[in-house]
Amino acid sequence: MDKMRALIDQLNKWAYEYYVLDNPSVSDREYDKLYDELRALEESTGKVEFDSPTKRVGGEPIKGFEKHAHISRLYSLDKSVTYDELDTFFTRIKKVEENPEYTVEYKFDGLTMCLTYDGGKFVRATTRGNGVEGEDVTAQCLTIKSFPLAIPYKGTLEVQGEAVIRLSVLEEYNKTAKEQLKNARNAVAGAIRNLDPKITAERKPEILFYNVNYMSEGELPSQTAHFDFLREQGFKVFEFLRLCKNEDEVKAAIEEIEIERKNLDVLTDGAVIKLNTTKVRDILGYTDKFPRWAMAYKFEAEESITTVKEVVWQVGRTGKLTPLAIVEPVELAGATVRKATLNNFGDLTRKDVKVGSKVLIRRSNEVIPEILGAVEHVEGSLNVEKPKNCPFCGSSVEEVGANLFCPNKYCPPRVVGKVEHFASKDAMDIEGLSEKTAELMYDKLGLRECSQVYNYTYEDFSSLEGFKDKKINNLLGAIEKSKTVSLERFIFALGIDGVGKVAAKDLVKAFKNIDNLKSATKDELLELENVGDITAEAIVNWFKDEKNLAEIDSLLSAGVNPQTAQKSVISSIFGGQFVVLTGTLQDFKRSEAQKIIEENGGECQSSVTAKTTLVIAGESAGSKLDKAKKLGIKIIDEATFKEMIK
Repeated sequence: MDKMRALIDQLNKWAYEYYVLDNPSVSDREYDKLYDELRALEESTGKVEFDSPTKRVGGEPIKGFEKHAHISRLYSLDKSVTYDELDTFFTRIKKVEENPEYTVEYKFDGLTMCLTYDGGKFVRATTRGNGVEGEDVTAQCLTIKSFPLAIPYKGTLEVQGEAVIRLSVLEEYNKTAKEQLKNARNAVAGAIRNLDPKITAERKPEILFYNVNYMSEGELPSQTAHFDFLREQGFKVFEFLRLCKNEDEVKAAIEEIEIERKNLDVLTDGAVIKLNTTKVRDILGYTDKFPRWAMAYKFEAEESITTVKEVVWQVGRTGKLTPLAIVEPVELAGATVRKATLNNFGDLTRKDVKVGSKVLIRRSNEVIPEILGAVEHVEGSLNVEKPKNCPFCGSSVEEVGANLFCPNKYCPPRVVGKVEHFASKDAMDIEGLSEKTAELMYDKLGLRECSQVYNYTYEDFSSLEGFKDKKINNLLGAIEKSKTVSLERFIFALGIDGVGKVAAKDLVKAFKNIDNLKSATKDELLELENVGDITAEAIVNWFKDEKNLAEIDSLLSAGVNPQTAQKSVISSIFGGQFVVLTGTLQDFKRSEAQKIIEENGGECQSSVTAKTTLVIAGESAGSKLDKAKKLGIKIIDEATFKEMIK
């Protein structure tokens, strides 16, 4: 086996030089000769080592992607598009750190990946997913040669990177591909999230690493240390990382990126600014979505001029009528744009949009293209008339502020939109219940309420066009599986105006069950961090509606069982307490202290509110401590905290 080990080590060294350093030391022929020798040895012995390069060949197609929870959550980044917005970020940082250091790096436009290692060995690869869990794409990732299968670090490790396909690679692929790939971002997403690893290998993606998401042993003191560690372990990093001493240096680095990115062989859409020091990051912490110590600066979106062919009206699940412009096709940000949105009739008239006129259109990344305004009217340009009746059901529309609404709750697109939202991944997660399927169920099965979904039988679905045995059984299985759902996803699925995933989570924390939520007052709702005045009123009014209450009863009667996650409680030391951690703790990571508080009956908040009952203040505590003092909230130091949990 010494011979096999020597071959593997030599081949991996050459692969590292070729794929990571871009500096090969041997010819392809010499590499292939040793590779064939290793493969023959593996076939004769029946043994394949965990880090053998032969494992990187695309295997057989898999049946589906398994979900996998990340050890540590992968957050997305807050975004700014102007220096004024960026200055707000700097102001927030300087409240905590008087003379902060920042790093600036490229923001690549690909697919975020998380790779796990244990004992120095590669274990799995997952997509970012929702940040808490992603899809296991290990089989696909094994075809990528720009990351190591073995590393010197022997603890448990999660590293984060961006899967990309180089523009030159995409160009070569399209020369012989049966189906052309329009842009590098979609190409890499399709490559990684393809059930056939051989297709992944054909598209030749690579991963550029930029962050250590979790490490069981040791701690990296800064972002520059993250990059140094990744290099030392053999990961491919993009060799651009500017360390900046002040805001002007940050802006200079951003401008450098904006100029140079046009010459890159990789798709980019901005710059990422991070506070360099880990210790200060811990003080700033996170919102529900973003780290407070990082910001993405997005470059200006692509714009072009095109002609409006017609304006049609769409109806959403809330009944709101939205004008959609059908335009002459135009290429923007790597996609062919044929439609562009306008917010409402007032937006349409303010921008002076007419049928037949030339308009300025903008598209940024995956954002729906929008019309910025009219550029030129031509002879024959026609004003867009305000609709008096719903274009789908004929009901007289109602005008509420700047918006038009169809009042008919059973208007086809309202029902379809409501059911599609109910069945979506972040709600009840009923795979197979798409918009098209909901339309068929509306027309053929009389679908009007979400609860009816649970009453349909095999025979009902077999009457729908295109529904055969396998498709029907898969849908019935998904419907049955959805009956067991977390309470926060159930609340989100109800489709209450303004209640997104974050607000739903807050509602569960505060009210624990549906019965308590039904009787919540507006004042109680306004105490929650992510519920504002309009959303609070919408929640109260939703639960006043007898039809909505009847729908909840129907869902529960059909077997839907919303469940609240049960936390392991060791004691009630912090029972009934709403706790805010601020400043730097010497003997605990922020996440460790939070876990201790929750295990002992308390609930942690990200910011000080009127509901907060206790603040634990470490060193360099800032504005949260000041606010707690003003509100007269009880404050303890780390020593008292340690004494309490002995």
